Amino acid sequence: MKSRHMSTKTFPILALILLAGTALAGCGGGHDMGMADESMLPEFAHSAPTAVQEAYLFAISHPEDLAHQPCYCGCGSMGHESNLGCFIEEIAQDATITFDTHAMGCGICVDIAQDTMRMTAEGKSPAEIRQFVDGRYARFGPPTPTPIPPG
Repeated sequence: MKSRHMSTKTFPILALILLAGTALAGCGGGHDMGMADESMLPEFAHSAPTAVQEAYLFAISHPEDLAHQPCYCGCGSMGHESNLGCFIEEIAQDATITFDTHAMGCGICVDIAQDTMRMTAEGKSPAEIRQFVDGRYARFGPPTPTPIPPG
């Protein structure tokens, strides 16, 4: 049976499709491609707190950044492979996003995404962010099986 969750093998291809689509839409440019707009939020997130909405928007705009970071809420048992899985279940070849609702009720997921968003904006590398995330959140539970980012 094929997993519904994005594997680390297929993620780079899917991320490139999403990134290319974003660049073609006029949002491209450098590492920081800007945030997705609220119209891209899943319906269930429209009434969520601002921090949750920002985290979902960051997942849409920067999936590669969250894919480098683990989650420590225990969601690895649900099949999540990184913090990205808490927000996005799948990115189809046509760039259609299937969202995961898990982060709607999980402060750890949202906090990790917010920290990743802030540190990415500060110019920190995925490895530096990973070191911070591991140090701050390891006390909450087992991590998702997220490979250590290069660098």
